[in-house]
Amino acid sequence: MTVRWGLVGAGWVARDFVMPAMAQARNAELVGVADCLPGYMSFEELLGADIDAVYVATPNDTHAELTIRAAQAGKHVLCEKPMATTFTDAQAMVKACAEAGVRYGTAFDQRFHAAHVAIRELVVQGQLGTVTAARIHYACWLPANWAADNWRVDKQRAGGGAFMDLAPHGIDLLQWLLGEKLEQMMCLKQRRVFSYEVDDGAVAVGCMAGGQLCTLNVAYNCPDAFPRRTLEIFGTEAMVMARNTMGQTAGGTVELVTAAGERRGVVFDEARSPFLNQMEAFSQCILQRTDFPFTPERDLHTMELISRCL
Repeated sequence: MTVRWGLVGAGWVARDFVMPAMAQARNAELVGVADCLPGYMSFEELLGADIDAVYVATPNDTHAELTIRAAQAGKHVLCEKPMATTFTDAQAMVKACAEAGVRYGTAFDQRFHAAHVAIRELVVQGQLGTVTAARIHYACWLPANWAADNWRVDKQRAGGGAFMDLAPHGIDLLQWLLGEKLEQMMCLKQRRVFSYEVDDGAVAVGCMAGGQLCTLNVAYNCPDAFPRRTLEIFGTEAMVMARNTMGQTAGGTVELVTAAGERRGVVFDEARSPFLNQMEAFSQCILQRTDFPFTPERDLHTMELISRCL
C-alpha cells in the first residue's frame, strides 16, 4: 500500500529533495503538484485530486492557510519548517488538524539523517557519559539576489531572517538528540553584512530541562567555502563531532573522541536521504494509523521558543 501525496510549492527544496524522496519511497507516491507558476495545478485542484496527504513546501507566511485548508479537506499534512511565521498561526494549524482527525508533522528532516540517528544512539547508550553541552554552527551565504524570488529575506513572507530559517532545525535536533526539553533560550541577532531588513546572523543560547547548555550559531553571512555545518556534543566520558551532516543531503562525517584521547569514526548510512527516511516514516504512520513519534505539541514548543526570541 502507498500514501498518495500532493505537493504544494515547487521551489528548489521540493524539486531537489522532496520529489525524489516521494519517487523512491516504498510506501508513497506523488500524484500532483500545485504552484502559482504556469504548468502546475492550483491548490484547489490538488485538494480535489485523489490524494491522502499534502506536503507544504511554500513560503512561511502561507503555511498556516494551506495546512488548515488541507486538514479541512481531510488530508494529512507534512509542513516545512518553521511551522508558521507566528506562534498563534502554528496553534491554529495544530487545532485544525486535530479537529479534522488528520495527522500533522513538521518536516524537520534532520531528525531522520542517518548520522544524527547514530549520534542519538551514542547518547542513549551512555557512551558520552553525562552530557554537559552541545553546539551547532549552521550557516550559508545568502545575498539578496540569491534567487529571483528570494522570499527568505522578506520579513513579511519569511517571518524573520537567518534565525527564523535555520535555527528551527537546530532547536528541534538538539532536543531530540539529548532527549530533553529546551526550557530557556535567549538570542542575539545581527544585520552585519547585507542590507535587507531581516537578520543575517544570530546566536542563541539555551538550557535543557536536565541542565545541558546549548549554543546555536546561524548565519546568512558565512561564505560557503568555510566550515559552516558542524554539530558537537560534549560529555564527561566522550564527545562527538559531526561535520557536514546539517543540511538537506546525506553524508558527512561523525567522530567520537574519548576522555582518554582515543578517536574513532562513527559508521552510518552515508547515502540514504533524510527526506526519504522522513517520507517513509510519516507515510507509514498514515498507513498504520499510528501517531507520528514527533508530536505537534513538540513542534509547538519549538515554535514558541522561536517566537520568544524574535
